[in-house]
Amino acid sequence: MTIVALYAGLLGLLYMLLAANVIRIRRADSVSLGDGGNPLLERRIRAHGNFAEYTPIALVLIALAEAGGGPSWLIHGLGIALVIGRVMHAVALTSLTPRSVARVGGMVATLNVIGIAAAACLVIAVHALINSG
Repeated sequence: MTIVALYAGLLGLLYMLLAANVIRIRRADSVSLGDGGNPLLERRIRAHGNFAEYTPIALVLIALAEAGGGPSWLIHGLGIALVIGRVMHAVALTSLTPRSVARVGGMVATLNVIGIAAAACLVIAVHALINSG
């Protein structure tokens, strides 16, 4: 699963950046829990949380598609789309200036990756089941 490892590594770095953005404001404002009424901290907490909610399932599905023998062009396409989608969404959410086009685009990309990867996993599994019996 070397292809997925590339995108997982990139997304892991983005996760660390999102976490650092939250920690930086928490330390500056002495907020240990919640957002302390700071709208920028609230947005950064949600950007970090949203990333943590959607990215793992997408990576698992892509990894399963790769492990099942999915074509490398598909795995790369899904990985690239996921990275772009997650970056777009993170940029939109971490800013105080609303960027709904980037937010929507990021979620559309992420959900499309999840849907396509899930479909690929189903096709790969059904093909394997048919050929094994």
